[in-house]
Formats: sequence, C-alpha cells, structure tokens
Amino acid sequence: MTEEKSGIYQVELARWTELVGTGTRHAISGLSDFMGIEITVTAIDLKIVPVVQAADLVGGAENEVIAIYVGMTGGATGHIMLIYPIPVAFGLVDMLMGEEPGTTDDLGEMEYSALQEMGNVTGSFFLNSIADNTGIRLMPSPPTVMMDMAGAILDAALADIMMDREEMFAMETIFATKEREIRGMLLVLPTADFMDIMMKHKKEYAKVQW
Repeated sequence: MTEEKSGIYQVELARWTELVGTGTRHAISGLSDFMGIEITVTAIDLKIVPVVQAADLVGGAENEVIAIYVGMTGGATGHIMLIYPIPVAFGLVDMLMGEEPGTTDDLGEMEYSALQEMGNVTGSFFLNSIADNTGIRLMPSPPTVMMDMAGAILDAALADIMMDREEMFAMETIFATKEREIRGMLLVLPTADFMDIMMKHKKEYAKVQW
C-alpha cells in the first residue's frame, strides 16, 4: 500500500470507526427494546482486511452459520450482516419467541420470520444513526435469512466490493445479555462508493452544522 493510499485509508478508518460505533450502539438499543431484554455491546473491533479473507472473521469459509442480511440502499450502498454459529442463532430464536432454551433445533417459517424482524430492527436503527450523522439518506432492504457455509454467504455479498478494492472495512461486534454472551458478529461492509460519498458528505454536513 502506498503512503498516499495509506493516508486516505486512515482518514476513512477514523470516520468509519466514529460512525459505525455510534450506529452499532443505536442498533443494539433498538434490538434490546425489540427483544425485551437488556443487551450490551461487549466488544467492537474495526478491521481493514483483504476481501478474500472475509470469511476468516466468522470462523472460516467452511464454518456453517446463520446470517441475517440487510442491504443499504438510497444515497449509498453497502451490506449489514448479523452472523451467528447455528446453535447461537437457535438460542436467539428461543429468546425472540419466548421459548425455553434448547427448544429450537431447526428454522421453520415462524423462526425465519423472527430472525427477519430482528434484522429489520437492527438494520433500521443502524442506518438511521448513520443518516443522522452524515445527512445521507439510507434505507434498509428487506432482511434475508440464510443458513449456509460462511464463505458462500459472504462471497455473494462482497461481489461488488471486490470490483472496487482489494481490502474492506469490517466492524465486528460481540454483544451479550445478562444471562449469556451472544457470540455473533455484526459485520458492516461499505462499498468504495459509500466511503467516497460518506467523506464528501462529512465535509458538506460539517459546513451546514457550522
């Protein structure tokens, strides 16, 4: 990476850290209200990683996971994913549906619906926070729930990012309830166009605020 490119990445990284940290906390707050339980963020780790190694963030390409995918549309594009090991996702369904732990052992129509609504709440709160802090109009796509190997899920989502840059910004978030730690990941994956628009709006929005 050249010195000039490195400098650009550092500026983007600082801004992205600020925005995604705030957006993540808003998303978890909305999720807490939705689930009716207190959820706290226990770790936030922003990384710049090669796109081809994205699956390593969730245990490797062959690791079977359940992912809730929400696309960013509107003034910019990108991807939001909540990714969980399958047993953890089943545990989340139990909490969402008011069932005893260990009840869910497969995803039927009701279970899919519960996870989709969870993705809708998380995506909406997250994007509203980003929009409020940048002035960019953002909307979530309808959430999609997928159960597959991590590599297959991420390859589809990252196709447009791979066309623009070899590296990506990924925000990993681990959160917990009082009873348990939820070892899932909230991955926020902006496209190169999103980063360009975000930096442009940062300057313009700052002038308006001033």
